[in-house]
Order: sequence, then C-alpha cells, then structure tokens
Amino acid sequence: MITAFVLIRARGNRVQALGEAIAELPQVGEVYSVTGPYDLVALVRLKDVEELDDVVTQGILSLEGVERTETLRAYPRRLLDQGFALGQG
Repeated sequence: MITAFVLIRARGNRVQALGEAIAELPQVGEVYSVTGPYDLVALVRLKDVEELDDVVTQGILSLEGVERTETLRAYPRRLLDQGFALGQG
C-alpha cells in the first residue's frame, strides 16, 4: 500500500469546488483545506507507485482550476528503519 499527500494550488475561487471534486476520486481518502502556498492537501492511498502517477496526472491535474501540485510519498516505518540502517555496521 502506497500513501501519499498531494499538495494542490487552486486558481481563483475554486478551492471549495476542487476539494469536493477531489474527494470524489476513488483513491482519495481525505481532502484538507490549508493556508499558505497551497490551498488543499489530498491524502491518497494506492496499490502501487504507477497508480499514484495516474491519480495525480489523469485525476487531480485534469480537474478545472488546479494550478499546480506537489506530491509527498509516505514510507512505512519498516522501510524507514531499513533505509536508515544502510551503511551501519
């Protein structure tokens, strides 16, 4: 299971409509309205990395009013522990 956070910048006054549209995408678990350089954050849960690309490019970015996105991928604790252990010995 892949978990990612998609940061979304909206054009004009489209934040509420975009939030509702993004929340309807099947892979999106939650959508949050935020302040700062981005307007929305979508929590996405997927089977694999390839599906993440599809959700962002064909799903979120295809919606009218989306100006920009950035994606942060979350790693399970076990992968983080393995990664930080590399080179230790």
